[in-house]
Amino acid sequence: MGNQLKKDLKQEIIDAALQLFQAHGYNGVSVNQIVAQAGTSKGGFYHHFKAKDELLYEIHDIFITYVLEEAKQTEEHYTTPIAKLCALLHSFTAAFHTYQAHITVFYDESKSLLDSDREVITQKRDAYRKILQQVIVEGQKSGDFREALPPTIVTLSITGMVNWSYKWYKQDGMMTMAQITAIFIDMILRSIVTQQGAEEAKHYSIESANIDAGFIF
Repeated sequence: MGNQLKKDLKQEIIDAALQLFQAHGYNGVSVNQIVAQAGTSKGGFYHHFKAKDELLYEIHDIFITYVLEEAKQTEEHYTTPIAKLCALLHSFTAAFHTYQAHITVFYDESKSLLDSDREVITQKRDAYRKILQQVIVEGQKSGDFREALPPTIVTLSITGMVNWSYKWYKQDGMMTMAQITAIFIDMILRSIVTQQGAEEAKHYSIESANIDAGFIF
């Protein structure tokens, strides 16, 4: 019971910080404001976090660790490059729904991380990109993806497109993240798949996903 209460308090502090950081920015929020929002004391705060910068790191790490672990499992579970790529995109974009507040802080406040913390987060981010890029390379070697496209540029284009959705995606919008992801996948596959991979890629088209291309969100 005691451990559960400690866990709940830590999460309440994180949730309070997420709300405040999004509203006022990391540098515009004090520990006093966080503990007031969380309904706890400074003692409760410092029991879980040595300082505000450690809390910021925790928020970043929750998101990037989840994304990286999901990518590792996805890469191991699926066999074809096309299936791996689509599964990677689904797990990546799902995080933008589940951890939307974390992601907003991740992209808007990473400059406020301590240098040592930023290095850890950057290493995990790069590890994710490496997994994604390896799938692109694998698809080119198998003949499913176009060899003329530089894998690094393809990888950065995919992550850039998905990453920017944190600016406009709304959880209560007219389209779910799963529907938006189906559109992302359709656009990406139509850009990189060869004639050899076209048959498998058809199973991931927006037509197969029953997405109305004229849907307004």
